[in-house]
Amino acid sequence: MMKIFLVVGLSLLAYLFWRKWRQAGQSSYIDAYPYQRWLDQRLAVRRPELNAEQRAEVFAGLVDYFQMCQTAGRRMVAMPSQAVDDAWHEFILFTRQYDKFCRHAFGRFLHHTPAEAMSSPTQAGEGIKRAWRLACRREGINPKKPDRLPRIFAMDASLAIAGGFIYQLDCLAGPNGTMGTGFCASHIGCGSGGCSGDSGSSDGDGGGGCGGD
Repeated sequence: MMKIFLVVGLSLLAYLFWRKWRQAGQSSYIDAYPYQRWLDQRLAVRRPELNAEQRAEVFAGLVDYFQMCQTAGRRMVAMPSQAVDDAWHEFILFTRQYDKFCRHAFGRFLHHTPAEAMSSPTQAGEGIKRAWRLACRREGINPKKPDRLPRIFAMDASLAIAGGFIYQLDCLAGPNGTMGTGFCASHIGCGSGGCSGDSGSSDGDGGGGCGGD
């Protein structure tokens, strides 16, 4: 019996080591992929208001998003930026390259799921909460008491994206403490106006969204 437990224990340790090694390789692949080579000209056509430096910032946001999806596995991660979503759409059009990228980065094809196609408003809500937690973790931000927005949440406002998703740390960011415009970060986690709702979930997560098949 002891031998059985020993074999099972060693097998589990080997699996966990392999899984960690595989995830590290996927993460490195996502970081190193030449997004600009495939997407820069197409994004320039789609968003002519962005210069080369700004487009590079969008691609950095795309890396952030893919890393968040890789961490989340098959759990839904909503897309917090219209600009990054545009870049993702352009990537998908390179069907062979995108499929190959997905197999290396995630071990499966990463589908783009429009918000209106999600199974319920709850799924979309959980997806944006998960995106908030993962983006904050990636940049060392306390998701319950953030002192700034993560890059992907600040992207559309900083680039003045027409039709973009605008987030604020403080719900009362308007003149004389009135409600500001855009989405309030405290509705996702906690802004300076206080905590609103549940900023976490029991899964311990270590526009559209990724997740599922």
